[in-house]
Amino acid sequence: MANNTNTLRNKMKRIGIQIKERRKALEITQTELAELAGISTNTVVAVERGQGDPKISTYLSICEVLGLEMATKLKG
Repeated sequence: MANNTNTLRNKMKRIGIQIKERRKALEITQTELAELAGISTNTVVAVERGQGDPKISTYLSICEVLGLEMATKLKG
């Protein structure tokens, strides 16, 4: 079970890095992304760091704003 947790945590970190890179490429601040996605800035920070336990709907909102395919990120 611990191995599955580590795998999931690593995947979340990779997704977070991709989200951060895309946000920066679009020249959007974390605060702007949060406002556009309807979430808090703290949530954006946590997602980009691969921390916490965000809902799938949070990832969907962020990916929609950034023009990213959610399925592609999850396969990552």
